Amino acid sequence: NCANWVAWELTREEARSKEVERVKEFNADPSVPKANRVEWYDYRQSGFDRGHMGPAGDMRWSMNAMMDCFFMSNICPQTKELNQKWWEHVERACRRWAGKEGSVYICCGPIYDKKSKARYIGKDMKVRVPDGFFKVVLSLQKGKEKAIGFVYRNNNERQTMEDAAMSVDEV
Repeated sequence: NCANWVAWELTREEARSKEVERVKEFNADPSVPKANRVEWYDYRQSGFDRGHMGPAGDMRWSMNAMMDCFFMSNICPQTKELNQKWWEHVERACRRWAGKEGSVYICCGPIYDKKSKARYIGKDMKVRVPDGFFKVVLSLQKGKEKAIGFVYRNNNERQTMEDAAMSVDEV
């Protein structure tokens, strides 16, 4: 029960803000029906990190934004190496681009390969583990409009931004 996608605009001011410290408490999203709700403990001893789709580093401009990004509806199972290294690299790049461009629009989410065997985690085994993740970034800076896409495999292999980069159409 991961979101199909998450999207937001990240402005220069938001990307540079240090207004709010990162919170560390994950919570179930009260807007999700109880039958579909993912709890923080569904990840316990699963071998997967709680990977943010909309990252905490992008939400330091507001306590409400920070708290919302820790709802489990913004989280997907990610391998430790992907979450803490390769996905983090592209998150930091997005903040740099927002600073340079004035703002960027970001959309990301899980990828499920129909050919691979579905894996699940959680108390009731209801959280499907994605096979990968996509992220697309759009800048609408007047006269310099551009976009880029990335696809990462949900594993512990080395995955540079250059290796993951592709056109938005390819994503």
